This record gives sequence, C-alpha cells and structure tokens, in this order.
Amino acid sequence: MWRALRRAGSGASWSGPGVRGERRVPSARTGNRVCATITMPEVNTDQLDEQQVQLLAEMCILIDENDNKIGADTKKNCHLNENIDKGLLHRAFSVFLFNTENKLLLQQRSNAKITFPDCFTNTCCSHPLSHPQELEENNAIGVRRAAQRRLKAELGIPMEQVTPEEISYLTRIHYKAKSDGIWGEHEIDYILFVQKDVTLNPDPNEIQSYCYVTQKELKQLLDKAARNEVKITPWFKLIAETFLFKWWDNLSNLNKFVEHEKIHRM
Repeated sequence: MWRALRRAGSGASWSGPGVRGERRVPSARTGNRVCATITMPEVNTDQLDEQQVQLLAEMCILIDENDNKIGADTKKNCHLNENIDKGLLHRAFSVFLFNTENKLLLQQRSNAKITFPDCFTNTCCSHPLSHPQELEENNAIGVRRAAQRRLKAELGIPMEQVTPEEISYLTRIHYKAKSDGIWGEHEIDYILFVQKDVTLNPDPNEIQSYCYVTQKELKQLLDKAARNEVKITPWFKLIAETFLFKWWDNLSNLNKFVEHEKIHRM
C-alpha cells in the first residue's frame, strides 16, 4: 500500500488509491563549493525548491564513456541539457532494495525534485560525490558508500542497517534522457541490489510516497505508465524492461549476473 508524505508548504499530499498515513520529516542539506570546469550557461533557479537548489552545488564525478574519471563539476552543470548535448557525462547509481518477502521498495519522487518530479522509480537513485571516500573504485566501494549515504538521506534508513558490504554491485548502464527543456540526465549508472528488512523514515522533500511491491504489482504500475496514467523515470523504465525481473527471480543467486567489466548502452 502506497504511503504518502507531505512536504512543508507543499499543500495536499499525493492521494492515489489506497494511500494512508502522512508524516512530516525534517531534513537539512548543505552544498559543496561550486567549481565549473568549462564555461557553463546561466539558469535562473529562483522558482525552484530552495532545499533542492542547495543540492545543485554538490560536486559530481565527471567521466568518459568508459567510466574513467576525468574531473568534477556541480550537480547543476551535470544536469543541464545544454551541457549534456555537448557530451557532459557523470557517474550515478540506482539502488533496488528488497525486503525478506522479496518485495521491491519503490518511491515516488517529490514534486520538489528538479529532474523527473512526481515520477515513480526504484528505491534510491543518486550520485557519488567527488571526494575521496566516494571516488574509490575498487569493487565500486565508493559508489556503494554513496548509496548508503543517500539511503539515509532520502529514506531515513539508519546507516548501520545497510552497510556498503551488504550492497551488491551488478553492472552498469549508460543512458541519456531529458526531463524538460532545461534539465536532464546523462549517466553511467551503477546497478546496486540489497535484500534486507529496514526501518524507513523518508524525507518528504525527496519522496512523495513509497511502497513495497510484488512483481505483479510492478507490472501493473508499468502498464499504467504505458497508458500515461502515471509517470516513471526513464532509467527505471529501461532497467525494468530489460533486466529487472530476471534479476528479481534470482535474488539468492545474483552472482551469475555480475558484469563489472560491461557497460550496457541503453
């Protein structure tokens, strides 16, 4: 059953069928130093959510098409279509968290999000940052540390409940998608799996609603998206249509799907 959250100052929360329960969750964020690597376009962010604008100063990891680090730039610059069209590419991850009943935790992105607001998606999607702990590449440990950080930030999962060692890195996908005329995504996305029962306390500035779903329920959601009744994120759509159900059927034997040397071009 979908559980809705209400964001301060956001008015009524999403009220899809069968939703119950509302909580306001406080959250604080701080941005990092802005350091553009090339001349970047100016974009007015005055009408955007203040908390999400602060996050635009975070420094993402710039990479080439083979996922080799080539620099760093702000989250803002990495997500402007004008820069994406020039080839700007950054490192990202997508977490798929299952409980011990083999149900997948989905979220609906807050309407405060700058890219793909209101869209349904997998458990957690974000970026490792350009600092030593998250730049470390051996067995994607830096990316897995970033995933632990964002599971806490978005979903309120205590850090000790999901450690980097409990997060399985399967493979990578390379995709590009526009959110609107200004913002978009161009990422090499690390696919991360976790199976564990966890405590949830989501941040309503990040997440509008959330739910554990069965395979059947996810297929129903995908069918609704195909009929334009709901919106899903493009990376989640790509993963769901190509790999997800095969992996889901083999949660106890994911090793045979590990492809650390491959980047799937989507």
